[in-house]
Amino acid sequence: MERPQAILFDVDGLLITTGGAGASSWRWAFNELYGIPAEIGKFTEAGMTDPVVGRLTFTSVIGHEPSPEELAKVISHYLMRLPEEVAASPGYKVLVGVDELLPRLCKAGFLLGITTGAVEAAAHIKLARANLNRFFSFGGYGSDSADRGELTRKAIERAGEILGAALDPQRVLVLGDTPKDIAAAHAAGAIGVGVASGHSSKDELRSAGADYVLGSLLEELPGVAEATSSSS
Repeated sequence: MERPQAILFDVDGLLITTGGAGASSWRWAFNELYGIPAEIGKFTEAGMTDPVVGRLTFTSVIGHEPSPEELAKVISHYLMRLPEEVAASPGYKVLVGVDELLPRLCKAGFLLGITTGAVEAAAHIKLARANLNRFFSFGGYGSDSADRGELTRKAIERAGEILGAALDPQRVLVLGDTPKDIAAAHAAGAIGVGVASGHSSKDELRSAGADYVLGSLLEELPGVAEATSSSS
């Protein structure tokens, strides 16, 4: 493919894993507010946006749909706890290839962004421990939309605002580790690159319709090899 105009990265399972810090923070929030240490893994699945995670978990453990005020309170408590959980998590790690790839892409002049179901503050908290926020100038987040396709479209629009012209979605790579990431890429008209670094296998990502499938971020991204080799 042509040189990408922008490259979007999911966070959890692609760039980093927090070692369960997110789940621990949700558990703390529900326990603090309602005396129920809720386990989000029982009610949600990988790739859902934070507002959907909060809403589904609330409905399951409290027994009714949260009001806007109730959902805001749960999310605010989750975010209050998250920095502490991320900082203390012994299982936090940067995934294979990330530390090599991101500086190489930046030096070659690629515009890098985030596309994630996490609300914006949560994404930055998770990336901060590894000093990764510095590589990303824009993004689309769960706080933009509960729909992964819509938040990916918003990320592409923001990239266009930075560059001063609308991007061709077919020249935007969207990298993720779940079928939901691939579906979001295609909903936004972009190229879906599945990376089997987190929740899903190569076969599962192929079955989800990924345009390209990688085993890890050590493998070359489509359309970037010539640019990164000439800049190194």
